[in-house]
Amino acid sequence: MLVIVVLVFTVLSVLKVPLAAFAFISGAIAIGVGFGAQNIINNFISGWILMWERPIRIGDFLEMGTMLGTVESINTRFTRVRRIDGVRLMVPNSQFLENTVINWSIVDRKLRSSVRVGVPYGSDVQKVKELLDELMANSPDILEDPAPVVIFEDFGDSALVFDAFFWIESSPTCTLRGVRSAMRFEITERFKKNGIVIAFPQRDVHIDGTLKIEN
Repeated sequence: MLVIVVLVFTVLSVLKVPLAAFAFISGAIAIGVGFGAQNIINNFISGWILMWERPIRIGDFLEMGTMLGTVESINTRFTRVRRIDGVRLMVPNSQFLENTVINWSIVDRKLRSSVRVGVPYGSDVQKVKELLDELMANSPDILEDPAPVVIFEDFGDSALVFDAFFWIESSPTCTLRGVRSAMRFEITERFKKNGIVIAFPQRDVHIDGTLKIEN
């Protein structure tokens, strides 16, 4: 081995190749490898912390920034998350320790959501509340405890605004978007049967003076 090293240096000397160039290249490579290794080691250690402390677990529903998804696997360097639109993301483990993560399933899989609906002024507000209460009580996906509740939220510009709050037990077959969609279909059908109109934006125009109509 020593003979080979001596031979290489002798050849380089004969060819007048400066050794400083090799030193520069070696230094650049070493710096690049150092930065790459730093990220790898950071994610590796973060993966062990996640698996030891278990702030997130397989099956948990997470929110991190604009990402919403379910954890499918936790590996030593990255965690695989299935986003709500079906896209699978490979998220570096360090991201879960360096950023704020909302774990909707850390204690249990109960998630709260709401559906908002507006009805025109003059509508029977008690009937609206009764229909929304009945709808949520009969939904197989909405939990009885915590109990769902209907709130008369506001006197809007064009509508009387109601919020129906409810809880579900999250699972692969039961998602917030699916439950909210089913509720909106049901609200539309029930309101139609009971003669209650879902409000839409309206504007009253008042004209001062008289209108002159020319033939």
